[in-house]
Amino acid sequence: MSTKDETLLRRHGQALDLFTERVHGVGQEQWGASTPCTEWTVRDLVQHLLVEQLWVPPLVRDGATMEEVGDAFEGDMAGPDPVASWDTAADAARAAFAESGALDRTVHLSYGDTPARAYCAQMVTDLVVHSWDLSRAIGADERLPGDLVAAALHEVRPYASDLGKSGLFAPAVEPPPGADEQTKLLSLLGRTP
Repeated sequence: MSTKDETLLRRHGQALDLFTERVHGVGQEQWGASTPCTEWTVRDLVQHLLVEQLWVPPLVRDGATMEEVGDAFEGDMAGPDPVASWDTAADAARAAFAESGALDRTVHLSYGDTPARAYCAQMVTDLVVHSWDLSRAIGADERLPGDLVAAALHEVRPYASDLGKSGLFAPAVEPPPGADEQTKLLSLLGRTP
């Protein structure tokens, strides 16, 4: 395995661990709290990331298409114990990306065939940004690890303007003068830190 692939897998693991730590910090009374993702509660946010992790094994390990997976992950995948459901999904995603040769594969995403490396990098970015969302929602530490912020910023900069147009993210906001890298990343993805 190349050093670059080792770094990507380490970052993916760090990002999963970061979001996992936040999920484990959600208080029973906080699952219905609002998040910076205006239409989502804390539970909705965790459900979103949980479903994303559930997609990884069939797409990366099995080479399935989205059509073949179909509606397997629709509905309430968090169930009565969202923390345990998250842990199971996160472990499965981590294992699928870590399999020998997994990053050399091609995954079949909604927008076309994509190298598994690129898919993994996108997942890192999503985990990092949503870790901040969850932190803000539950009152946890909002500081994100600098190496993860740098990797996410590097990943998302080339297509950030398209994300705002997609409706999946709010339009970018102008970061304040002298903003740090974390603020630049969050602003690029429509958040106001």
